[in-house]
Amino acid sequence: MTTKADTGRATTTVGERPTAASARALLLTILGEFAHPRDGSAWTGTLVSALAALGVEEKSARQTIARTAGQGLVASERHGRRVRWQTTPEGRTLLAEGTERIYSFLRSPHTWDGEWLVVAAAVPESQRATRHKLRTRLTWLGLGCPTPGMWIIPDAHKEAEVQSTLADLGLADRAFAWVGRRAAGTDPASLIDAAWDLAEVRAGYHDFMVDFADRTVDSDEEAFVAQVELIQAWRHFPFVDPDLPAELLPADWPGPQAATLFHTLRDRWHRRAQREWERLEQAAGERT
Repeated sequence: MTTKADTGRATTTVGERPTAASARALLLTILGEFAHPRDGSAWTGTLVSALAALGVEEKSARQTIARTAGQGLVASERHGRRVRWQTTPEGRTLLAEGTERIYSFLRSPHTWDGEWLVVAAAVPESQRATRHKLRTRLTWLGLGCPTPGMWIIPDAHKEAEVQSTLADLGLADRAFAWVGRRAAGTDPASLIDAAWDLAEVRAGYHDFMVDFADRTVDSDEEAFVAQVELIQAWRHFPFVDPDLPAELLPADWPGPQAATLFHTLRDRWHRRAQREWERLEQAAGERT
């Protein structure tokens, strides 16, 4: 699953050992897809075994769990010699937001009223941390930056979320936002090219479909691995694709086709993947 705190692409290629960042992303995906819909908890052994199936060594898996606990997303509960991890309120909020974003993204077409939301927010170089947070949060909302200090999106309904972001970062008195239609003579294609790298997004969708279109599974374990890897690959797109109205996209835009593939495969593998998770939980729970 995708979260505001972990929105970059964190995937690995076949045969490549997962990095600390990708191991954390895998753990969050596992928690969001399998633990969160239940009671939000799992045995250490379950998480270690699940990560092992995805190529994460035991030492790295345990370190990843500990780091995630250190970030306040999970907390340990001791049961004799065993430890069960429970998502914290902060963790549950993070997972719920990520799950909603990833499964609602491109789920249905939306109409456009022709209006743009424009934000002017110049943050000085001396406040790099604030600049990074602003870029991360506005990008998460789908806004693009066609020129330094200016952010745009053809979706006036994002106004409240943008204003909330500016207030949270202490920029409400230094930033300005307005809604309106583009002036005559303004080329929307040039504006979009300056604000978003849609060529890279298109290439990403193509790679996604090539990687998964013909993938099959022959066991519950393979379904578990395939489903996690599917979500890991898809979770990148809500962060880089602004989900522009159809009027502003080329007729052959691959986003809807990729979204259909994602949901089709997830539905196809879901039951078997969940059954493998339950097997891992049972095995870990029976260990002394």
